[in-house]
Amino acid sequence: MLKVNNLTHSYDGKTNALENVTFDFAVEEIFAILGESGSGKTTLLRLLGRFLERQSGSITYNGTDIRDIPELEFRKKLGIVFQQLHLFPHMTVLENMTLALRKVMEKPADRADAEAMAMLERLSIENLADAYPGQISGGQAQRAAIARGLVLHPEYMLLDEPTSALDANTTDEFAQWLIELRDKTNFIIVTHDVLFARKVASRGVYLSNGRIADSGTVDTIIDHVSGTRSHTSE
Repeated sequence: MLKVNNLTHSYDGKTNALENVTFDFAVEEIFAILGESGSGKTTLLRLLGRFLERQSGSITYNGTDIRDIPELEFRKKLGIVFQQLHLFPHMTVLENMTLALRKVMEKPADRADAEAMAMLERLSIENLADAYPGQISGGQAQRAAIARGLVLHPEYMLLDEPTSALDANTTDEFAQWLIELRDKTNFIIVTHDVLFARKVASRGVYLSNGRIADSGTVDTIIDHVSGTRSHTSE
């Protein structure tokens, strides 16, 4: 299990982007990290992914501090898809997927190709294999980026604002696709899209000014936040 305890982080040494954040990510669920822009969501994601060095508090995986897990082993346990996706434009979807398998996992090219193609087929997007990122839609690119992460079989997959570039219809299709992938990994979704979160996630936290303002089921969190906003506007 992935756990966060009393996590605090500041970029300037004065204002905390996160302050005393504590919660855990159970398995077999889609977990949502909700909040408005500037609430600390992306900072939390980058700390979870070890792209930032935390200043205080702890992040543990099955009782072990994530800083003590060797890099390659850690990347097998936790994958991340940033909002920008970072698909290499000069490579096909299949080539994007096999890069880590060949360079990091040191698998032969033929085995890497077979494993990547098998993942694309399991996700029902094998038709994207020979396409370049510039030739596919935003929704297809999201699927391709997630497939690239899942081919390494991580226990947790972090998604940063996965619907930011999608229209309403594509968001609905993507939500259903993500729900169908719950048996592949444990998704952690960073999003400000509460409608999307309600469709896909079971549990979550709501960040406000770097602190946890609410936690529990996503439905309860959204109802509380909506009620607070309604009361404030009156």
